Amino acid sequence: MSTPNTSKAKKTAVSRALRRVAYGLVAVAAVGGFAWTQRPRPVVVDSALVTRGPMVVTVDEDGVTRIKDRYLVSAPLAGNLGRIELSPGDPVERGAVLSRMLPVESPLLDARSKAGVEARVLSASAAQRQAKTAIDRARTALELAQAEADRTRALADKGAIAPADLERANLALRSRKEELASTQFGSAVADYEVQVAAAAVKRVQPGSKSEQFDVTSPCSGVVLRVLQKEGVAQAGSALLEIGDPAALEVVIDVLTSDAIQLKPGARARLERWGGDEPLAAHVKNVEPSAFVKVSAMGVEESRVNAVLQLDDPREKWKALGDGYRLEAKIEVWKTDSAVLVSEGALFRRDDGWAAYVVEGDRASARAVKVGRRNGAVAQVLEGLKEGERVVLHPSDKLAAGSRIEARK
Repeated sequence: MSTPNTSKAKKTAVSRALRRVAYGLVAVAAVGGFAWTQRPRPVVVDSALVTRGPMVVTVDEDGVTRIKDRYLVSAPLAGNLGRIELSPGDPVERGAVLSRMLPVESPLLDARSKAGVEARVLSASAAQRQAKTAIDRARTALELAQAEADRTRALADKGAIAPADLERANLALRSRKEELASTQFGSAVADYEVQVAAAAVKRVQPGSKSEQFDVTSPCSGVVLRVLQKEGVAQAGSALLEIGDPAALEVVIDVLTSDAIQLKPGARARLERWGGDEPLAAHVKNVEPSAFVKVSAMGVEESRVNAVLQLDDPREKWKALGDGYRLEAKIEVWKTDSAVLVSEGALFRRDDGWAAYVVEGDRASARAVKVGRRNGAVAQVLEGLKEGERVVLHPSDKLAAGSRIEARK
């Protein structure tokens, strides 16, 4: 039979054992809590899907508009130039009197001046014959382009060729029309030069009673610049510049490394020109001679001019004038279907590219073979599949196998 002292001792032992267990549980909980607070936290990341869709690669550069057909009116003789009342923007008609030159007797009557204007007659006549020949060539090319466009249109109506072939034929036809208009402008200028030179010869003939020489406009258009208002003008001095604002082209200076990719006929989109919608254009040609230009960062760059022709009707861009600034996006490559990933997900690793793929709550590093890039997305050739999710702009805290958490 147990005594009261024995029972009390047993209760005390049990109480001590329970306290030890409780202290142990508290210690384990404390250690576990400390370990939990010290474990690596998930890296908060942004992510994006790998998708499939069309892709366009463009060369993006600033440029200016330029009037194609322009003429610099110069003084055919030395003399006193009457005041030119025209201002930039004023319209002029072909044959309109721009200014009148009054004689300075000695220069207008000496033998040297006479020989000079006679030589100018011969030069102007040669240029006139050359301009006529250029018109014949341009007209022949236009007839050929028209016939080719008609044949292509007939085949396209039957579904025998791709629509792109018809578009190229129409583009060639428009280009030939532009060339013919330009050569006709040059022919009109050549005729004017012959008339002016012949009139100058008569003016320097001994015994000429003419008291003034009319300087007339060689073509219809608007005044672009007035270079000399009045005063004594030497023979050949530039007086004013005239051009046709309807004959407008766009000049884009691009890096020579980008110019290699530009082909005549390549589509372009003109933005930030002042209108509500972009303008359609195409590459007419790339000039053969490059030049050096200092960038905003002070770096010397080798650049070359690419000339674009506007495709939209003039009613849409008639507010544009000579020397207006705009931005051009010229297509150099496109595809209707490609696996695309945001360029913000790519980073350099060794000699190639890599990306972090989201796999559950972990980031998995994966090598990626990249094709074309356009500044926003890149074409994926190997390494990623459509529908996978990748980490955008991975930080230095991220490594292969890191726990990640999507940013809320």
